[in-house]
Amino acid sequence: MSVVRRPKTPREKYGEELRLRRIAAGLTQEQLSEIVVCSPTLISHWEAGRRLPKPDDARRIDQALGTDGFFERWLEDLEGQYFAPRFAAARELEQHASLIQLFALTLVPGLLQTPSYARAVFTAYHPNYTDEELDREVVIRTSRAEILEGPSAPVIWTLLDEAVLRRPVGGPHTMGEQLDKIADMAEARRIRLHVLPYRVGAHSLMTSLLTLMSFDDSAPVAYVDAFETGRLIDDPSVVSSCQTSYALALSDALSQQESLALVRAAAKEHVHGRQ
Repeated sequence: MSVVRRPKTPREKYGEELRLRRIAAGLTQEQLSEIVVCSPTLISHWEAGRRLPKPDDARRIDQALGTDGFFERWLEDLEGQYFAPRFAAARELEQHASLIQLFALTLVPGLLQTPSYARAVFTAYHPNYTDEELDREVVIRTSRAEILEGPSAPVIWTLLDEAVLRRPVGGPHTMGEQLDKIADMAEARRIRLHVLPYRVGAHSLMTSLLTLMSFDDSAPVAYVDAFETGRLIDDPSVVSSCQTSYALALSDALSQQESLALVRAAAKEHVHGRQ
């Protein structure tokens, strides 16, 4: 039985090509690290696609392997992808997924955020950003929603802890607009919406944000996110465990109609106050 693998990200392709060129040149990771002036561990990270070399490192790699600027030029293309390194690989896979299952514990998932909501989030944890930097980050984040348009758009399941609805990120107007957008998308059948109400108490996903991605021709992956960290998971047993936890949480959630009504009511409460 053949093993179905997920597609390689551009970073992983870069790393794989580096490994192949290094082997073809008859160099070990240790020998290449001496030429590039870095640790063998860093060479390993580059070849696995976990990190990218700096331009000076890429230049020395080309000199060591006789690749005539190949890795330096390719690096310029990869550096043009402005997502945080911890999320870059997940973002690349997100564009190829046929099914995306989102779970959010405290914040609206980035894929669904309005510009005002995204700006409030970025302002909260980067208080020294200039207006220009904020504008750039907001455009980058909201551009992710482009995958939701057109006939090849993935199926989106959105599972929200009720805490996402209650925290007034950006103020009443921003929250009302954000929650109405989510409800509008659910009514238009662009997403499947479910909410885990407070009354459920403990549930299987209460410790982490989780995104599950499935593909038509490769194995599923999971992505978990925390403060300044993110982990893309493709180990089949761990992905299966994540899928089970998602299914358990979903079984505790409100129905789509009940969830939609709760989201609409929360939007009104933010804007007009509890009646």
